[in-house]
Amino acid sequence: MKNLKLSWELSSNLHLQSETEVIRCTALDIEQNRIFFASSANFIYTAHLSSSQIDEPCGKPSASPLIEAVDLDAGDSITSLEYLMEKESLIIGTLSGVLLLYNVDDNMMEVVGRVEGGVKCLSPSPDGDLLCIVTGVGQMLVMTHDWDLLYETALEDPVEDADSECQRGSSATWRGDGKFFATVSLTHNSLLKKLKVWERDTGNLHSVSEPKSFMGEIVEWMPSGAKIATVCDHKEEGGCPSIVFFERNGLERSSFSVNEGIDATIENLKWNCNSDLLAAIVRRETYDSIKIWLFSNNHWYLKQEIRYLRQEGVRFMWDPVKPLQLICWTLKGMITVHNFIWITAVTDNSVALVVDGSKILVTPLSLSVIPPPMYLFELEFPCSVREMAFWSMNSKNSLAVSLSDGSLSVVELPSLDTWEDLEGKVFGVELCISEDLTSFLHLTWLDSHVLLGVVPIGFSHHGHLPDSSYSKNELSSNYLQELELACSEDHIPGLVTCSGWHAKISNKHSLERTVIGVASNPVKRRSAFVQLNGGNIFEYSSKLDTKAGSLQEHHDLRFLSSCPWMSVASVGDYGLSKPFMIFGLDNNSRLHVNQNVLCNNCSSFSLYSNSTNQAITHLILGTKQDFLYVVDIRDIMLGQTEAKYGNFIPVISRRMSEEEKKFIQIWEKGSKILGVVHGDESVVILQTTRGNLESIYPRKLVLESIVNALVQGRFKDALLMVRRHRIDFNVIVDHGGWQAFLQLATEFVRQVDNLSYITEFVCSLKNENVMETLYKSHISYTNEANGKESIGSMVLGGNSKVNSVLLAVRKALEEQIVESPARELCILTTLARTDPPSLEEALERVKVIREMELSDCNDPKRKCFPSAEESLKHLLWLSESEAVYEAALGLYDLNLAAIVALNSQQDPKEFLPFLQELEVLPSLIMRYRIDLKLRRFEKALKHIVAAGDAYFEDCINLMKKNPELFSMGLQLLTDPTKRRQVLEGWGDHLSDIKCFEDAATTYMCCSSLEKALKAYRSCNSWSGVLTVAGLIKLGKEEILQLAHELCEELQTLGKPGEAAKIALDYCGDVKNGINLLINAREWEEALRIALMHRREDSISDVKTGAVECAATLIAEYEEGLEKVGKYLARYLAVRQRRLLLAAKLQSNERSVNELDDDTVSEASSSFSRMSAYSTGTRKSSAASMSSSGTSKRGVRRQKKKGKIRAGSPDEEMALVDHLKGMSLASGAARELRSLLACLVMIGKEDIARKLHRVGENFQLSQIAAVKIAEDAMSCNIVDEHAFVLEVYIKKLGTELLQSEEFSWRSKVFGAP
Repeated sequence: MKNLKLSWELSSNLHLQSETEVIRCTALDIEQNRIFFASSANFIYTAHLSSSQIDEPCGKPSASPLIEAVDLDAGDSITSLEYLMEKESLIIGTLSGVLLLYNVDDNMMEVVGRVEGGVKCLSPSPDGDLLCIVTGVGQMLVMTHDWDLLYETALEDPVEDADSECQRGSSATWRGDGKFFATVSLTHNSLLKKLKVWERDTGNLHSVSEPKSFMGEIVEWMPSGAKIATVCDHKEEGGCPSIVFFERNGLERSSFSVNEGIDATIENLKWNCNSDLLAAIVRRETYDSIKIWLFSNNHWYLKQEIRYLRQEGVRFMWDPVKPLQLICWTLKGMITVHNFIWITAVTDNSVALVVDGSKILVTPLSLSVIPPPMYLFELEFPCSVREMAFWSMNSKNSLAVSLSDGSLSVVELPSLDTWEDLEGKVFGVELCISEDLTSFLHLTWLDSHVLLGVVPIGFSHHGHLPDSSYSKNELSSNYLQELELACSEDHIPGLVTCSGWHAKISNKHSLERTVIGVASNPVKRRSAFVQLNGGNIFEYSSKLDTKAGSLQEHHDLRFLSSCPWMSVASVGDYGLSKPFMIFGLDNNSRLHVNQNVLCNNCSSFSLYSNSTNQAITHLILGTKQDFLYVVDIRDIMLGQTEAKYGNFIPVISRRMSEEEKKFIQIWEKGSKILGVVHGDESVVILQTTRGNLESIYPRKLVLESIVNALVQGRFKDALLMVRRHRIDFNVIVDHGGWQAFLQLATEFVRQVDNLSYITEFVCSLKNENVMETLYKSHISYTNEANGKESIGSMVLGGNSKVNSVLLAVRKALEEQIVESPARELCILTTLARTDPPSLEEALERVKVIREMELSDCNDPKRKCFPSAEESLKHLLWLSESEAVYEAALGLYDLNLAAIVALNSQQDPKEFLPFLQELEVLPSLIMRYRIDLKLRRFEKALKHIVAAGDAYFEDCINLMKKNPELFSMGLQLLTDPTKRRQVLEGWGDHLSDIKCFEDAATTYMCCSSLEKALKAYRSCNSWSGVLTVAGLIKLGKEEILQLAHELCEELQTLGKPGEAAKIALDYCGDVKNGINLLINAREWEEALRIALMHRREDSISDVKTGAVECAATLIAEYEEGLEKVGKYLARYLAVRQRRLLLAAKLQSNERSVNELDDDTVSEASSSFSRMSAYSTGTRKSSAASMSSSGTSKRGVRRQKKKGKIRAGSPDEEMALVDHLKGMSLASGAARELRSLLACLVMIGKEDIARKLHRVGENFQLSQIAAVKIAEDAMSCNIVDEHAFVLEVYIKKLGTELLQSEEFSWRSKVFGAP
């Protein structure tokens, strides 16, 4: 589904030497891009084809050709001309048989041979190594490029007439690889001819066809080698000529008719270099035409026809390297270069208009994708279609067609919705009544009755004389021509208007440069954008809007190069200065957007709109690597395409999921984008190289269409799209937030009005926002109006998304849908799909239906419900059968449970005995047994309590097996005796799980003092033990023995302070009590007790212990002070080394993360020349100052954290952690304060002062060191003069000494 569009044509005249002189033959030099013409007067004309694309398109013939006369004998003339690339010379054959080699650059002519009978045809092989010469006496000679004869073969029944009039057809053609060549020659004693295929190396005849009535000697081998094209004459059968294709073995393969009159003849059949186009000259009585065919889908389409006057004697050739460039010339030397481009046959509104000669095959792809060569209906025109333009707006469709004879036709089509009624019909279209019209290029609609076209000034091919204001040697340019259309017939809705149209030229506007493309302006009425060669963009405004019509250049829209494929997109209001964008694709596969290049490897593109105002929302782009991209217009406007699509060259990874891909891989190489179907269809139509149509639905476009329908409130359309494209149904809920959907559920159910669809929707709901997970990479925006939702926000106020939506849908079903069996099943579905499933509520509804069935009443309402069996089967299909069975049991309906079990295909041997056993039990016990089976222990407890005192033992056992029920049991039971049993059982449970303190309290509540005593002792609560002992009224000796046991246990547990209280209060052991206080470091209390009892020995022990403890702490503080200094120095060295290495890496443009941390730490360790320190490396450590302990020396120590390994990756942070760990804890500070007071009381003021000073220095140093480490960590430079311990102590000392951390200090010791 593509059409061949004439992009531009340029003409020039050779200016022959005489009026009677005509062009005989031509040759082309590919390397220097020049063409040679040999005339009947034996002149060689050389014309250059310009390769510049700056000023004019490639293919401009030179205005001043070089002329060289060939000196031949009188009566001799040039009959054949070819260019030999290897010799960079022309080989010339003459009527008398002379072979001349003419070097054009050196202007040297030499005779290289002579053949008998004259030269009829010269045909070099594709590689240039061989030259085939056909003589006038029927001989075929094959020579090397050194003029050595390889072989000579006689053609069968040679044609004796070798005059110039017989030289029009090439009688020898080579296959593309040069291994074979073919000729057409007469048979013996017959007018029929045969196609012969010859072998290159030996000259042997490879194959011969059956005799046929070939027309002339025209034979052309397809460059790809698949077919040999010939022409057959069918005048004797009363038919027009046909083109017949043969295989290499001489067998006929296929054929097609040229669909002309009997008088038509065909000459000069040629393939283009890509082997996809076949062109031929068809001569009629009044005109000659060059017809171009395309083979696709097993059908030959006539794509273009160019007409010339009969007397002009037109000839043509394809450019050998440019497959869409056709070079034509006339006998009088007028050269015209036609440049074609392939354009899609699909219009902007998805209507395929395929050109096939004088017919346009119409297929509305929005109604149905009909594969070619089939179509919906056909428009028949008086002659071949050359250019067309389609207009569609507000259900009005018009088609304007420029024909090959220069006339114009207009068709008005009905609304697209009625086109199905036109299937299979053929509509004959009449010509417009007009004056002085010619063929148009780039025909474009400006309005429903205004056309704009481009007309080349100068030479015409339809009998019109050249414009007198232009000389014959001057390059033709263009002018814009505006036409006003009017129809004398009234358009009848639903019918096609094919006649009654009038056209009038309303304006002409001359242009100095060639027009490359014209596109209508979608945002301004009667306006169009005109692109001139080089990429310049002009805006044309109609004469109807301005007095004379205006043409204004837009410098800010200029393409960087000429773009034959151009489209203008209306992009809506996004705050841009221009509400449109111009897209252009050049011949180098670069896609331009205004002044920028969007993609460098684009093969085709199309524009898609999902909005009602026809604003383009997406660009569909295909790359040369066969990837399809769907690009949001918003991304193009914001300049985000490079970041999102990486210049449209994907990096494919096996680990890349489908959701991460920004592209679709086209499965068939070389496929092109034909067009799109806008709106809800969201389909992209591709055509493969084989001609097949493929429709794909990009997930991004589908999601955009669904969301667009949901935003517009079209729930049914959105649901249908979701089902058709297998999109997750949660999109309907998540696009605007499930909370917002709750308000729209009623409208959703009303619009859809299909219970099957609603059931499918209900079954697909899940507690996940698919717009943020599954489709996050496919759609460019999410919930903007209602806020974004994550998976964590799927629950709000205790109600989840699924449960809330199902509840809203269930209410909407009850309100909007009349009662019916289908509605009831849908409601059951909403109950079964809740999380967790509301199976009991669903079974209650089934139970109601069953009761209606059992009542055997003739209630009309009964018909509005399904049967109970059908409802149960539906419920079992939605849920686990075991869950439904348990839910039925939970209703305590044994009959319903039996029905569920039978329908779920359970074994009767398993469930029937159990149900029979339940049936004979009392109601409460039956429910209790059911609750136990279903593990509904709270209900079971209620039922067993309600059953009476006879089942109290079962009640106690149930609570013991499920301890969480004890609290509920106390609430249900009122009898004091039973409550005490429950409390005692609860206490036993708490004791078993080692909760002794709670167990003791529980035992106390039920007056179980013995068990309470045991529980208190188990939790080491000596006060509780002795209190309960008093309540039990134990004897004095028993209490004393119990006190001694508790004292020993507390000492063993490391609680000397509490043991001291028992020894003093209950045992009366003063000496042991004082010793325990000394061990507990309670110096003031120990001294008080000793003095109270006047025990001199104990007083002496207190003094000695205080002095020894002070000495130990002084030593440890001094050692800790030294360690603080070493740790800090090591830390600063490590930090400085790491910063130096980081700076070095940055200077080398490397990341510090690339360096191994081990290497850094090793370097820093060597730099500091110090070893690493760790806690616990010595018997006494600074860690003892940070915690209270129970060691023999009475200093509490910090737990070991392991050694710091020098050079380890975490050495820096470990040093900081150790510095922080050396802080003075609150317990150590309390002990220090008590010791200082005791030393003063015993007269050791000097020791107390020293201990005070050393402790203060240590704590100040430790806090200052931590502060230095923290400051150094946040700096990029370690200043050795700033990070000094003494400086920080001096700066922070005054403030710190007043803080809570130094509350142990005494002002008297702090005085100077």
